[in-house]
Amino acid sequence: MKTLTSAELDLLHERLLDEQREIRKRLVDEDHYGLRHSLRDESGELSSIDNHPGDTATELYERGKDVALAEQEELHLQRIEAALQAIDNGTYGVCLLCGASIPFERLDAVPDTLYCKEHAPRQLLSHRRPAEEGLLSPPFGRTSRDEHDSFNGFDGEDAWQIVERWGNSDSPAMSENRDAADYDHIYTEADEHDGYVESLESFLATDITGKHVTIVRNREYDRYIHSEEGDHSLENN
Repeated sequence: MKTLTSAELDLLHERLLDEQREIRKRLVDEDHYGLRHSLRDESGELSSIDNHPGDTATELYERGKDVALAEQEELHLQRIEAALQAIDNGTYGVCLLCGASIPFERLDAVPDTLYCKEHAPRQLLSHRRPAEEGLLSPPFGRTSRDEHDSFNGFDGEDAWQIVERWGNSDSPAMSENRDAADYDHIYTEADEHDGYVESLESFLATDITGKHVTIVRNREYDRYIHSEEGDHSLENN
């Protein structure tokens, strides 16, 4: 088992102390990245309780970033303190899992590590996914029936379309409909026919016997006539 020389150990020990002082100073100078101040002070509001989160979006974003930065610094500080404790115990430079010597080159690159390269916990990537994803596929949960050609009833997507028409935070620039030029076309499948399948069904009408056909010259009729599929013979009726 290759052990660190006294010169190597002294060099790494001094580097750990320098990093420890630097992080502590940075946390003090940055006032823990502003987390010692309340969100009310940051936003200038007397109270954020009655505000929609969108009203303080910038402050919320910055506060979330500050939390992440502060947690990262504190985690780094904990690793440094654990490495310094290992030096005092005489176990520094030995992997906690397998007991193998950690090469000086690795310690020089990551002085606060207590693991060899093969057993470093930070290299393990989690492939776990939120449990909700099992119920959110296809879109709108298990109630979207778009993939079933034989189904033409009311489903979860239809329910969302009704609710969505009362308004949301989308704009034409954010709509999934890339051709949307106004707010009337930003909704989910906004161009979908409402109450009928084929365009003809929206302007052709019959009496109770079904023998006399009349044409209701509405907007859909005009669109049908001016499209390539329009039958101009209908204009004579």
